[in-house]
Amino acid sequence: MAKKVYVCMSVDLIHHGHINIINEAVKYGEVTIGLLTDKAIASYKRLPYLDFENRKIIVESIKGVSRVITQEELNYVPNLKKLKPDYVVHGDDWKTGVQKKTREQVIECLKEWGGELVEIPYTKNISSTKLNEKLKEIGTTPGIRMKRLKRLLNSKSIVRIIEAHNGLTGLLVENTGVVVNNVKQEFDGMWIGSLTDSISRGKPDIECVDLTSRLNTINDILDVTTKPIIFDSDTGGVPEHFVYTVRSLERLGISAIIIEDKVGLKGKPLFGADIDRSSREAIENFCYKITAGKKAQLTDNFMIIAGIESLILKNGIADALKRAQAYLNAGADGIMIHSKEKTPDEILDFCREYNKLENRKPLVVMPTTFNTVTEQELTQAGVNMVIYANQLLRSACSAMLQVGESILNFGRSYEIEDKLISTSELTKLIPHDEN
Repeated sequence: MAKKVYVCMSVDLIHHGHINIINEAVKYGEVTIGLLTDKAIASYKRLPYLDFENRKIIVESIKGVSRVITQEELNYVPNLKKLKPDYVVHGDDWKTGVQKKTREQVIECLKEWGGELVEIPYTKNISSTKLNEKLKEIGTTPGIRMKRLKRLLNSKSIVRIIEAHNGLTGLLVENTGVVVNNVKQEFDGMWIGSLTDSISRGKPDIECVDLTSRLNTINDILDVTTKPIIFDSDTGGVPEHFVYTVRSLERLGISAIIIEDKVGLKGKPLFGADIDRSSREAIENFCYKITAGKKAQLTDNFMIIAGIESLILKNGIADALKRAQAYLNAGADGIMIHSKEKTPDEILDFCREYNKLENRKPLVVMPTTFNTVTEQELTQAGVNMVIYANQLLRSACSAMLQVGESILNFGRSYEIEDKLISTSELTKLIPHDEN
């Protein structure tokens, strides 16, 4: 009877390193591939380029693979205890880094039935991560980009979005990353907010920048990025116009649109003006707009998210929940809840009640004023997406004001030179084909 061999893989983008591992594993017996889910992969690095089903089809077609099973988490132990393989085969590159603990768990588990870990020399100068970087240079298609947001929501505990208002900020969002506890952290997508889109043009955020102008911003960002984009459409306008907005954005590959249930000029409540608590869109009217938008879209991947202003307008959590339930029933793909309080208390109270709704869908927050709350706290409260809606533009304005004032004060730029990115580093931010 053939020995049982277990190999865990991501197989995001197949390369000869994968084939080498499988060929070596076959020498020890019958090979079962434990294919990591999108969620498992996203727990320690970026979301894979290919979704689970497509990766499974590819792996099942590889010579030497007897069967493919699902591995739900990075931890091998649950699958190993079910299969009790004689051998686990893995590249020797996991002795350090994020998978070091996983390796130790595998060795300890195999001792229970006398299994053995076989480590194959890592195939150098090739990896899915490097191939993915090459793909990013090539770009993506509207359909792949659009679908990615739903995949992220299904795979990550919380999706992290930050604003971009031109091609340069889009590139910063695309490429900025840090390593925390051996896990790479990066932004999952971009928010095209009406506030930053308007102010970057020197205009007030009162829906005076028309859709055509805002589509120009989107196109600049689409040209140089691959990550999902969420579009802030303020109130969404009248339903007859909203359906055309939905079609235009879906055609470009935008993943989601957020509309808010208010009337009048946007932004006034956030900046301390007197609040007219009657200036709300009637629930039935807003529901009609949502339904019209859903009927207009052509794919299941585009999302319409309903923004609720109840907490900003001091109408209370009960009103917010009533509206959330109605909007979900009308077909909204998610809910965004707003607050202008300095603490997250009322947001977290809303989250607890929202989680009880039977047809609950993804919940989005923008911690602009209540910015002491952490992503971990939001995750624990049931929040699915956090949007940092204007921090890049605000930081840029602050820095530019300081630089301008320094030059005026000293009559030269020397004093602020150490705060500036060099021109050579600046040009490196922009990818270009050297051929």
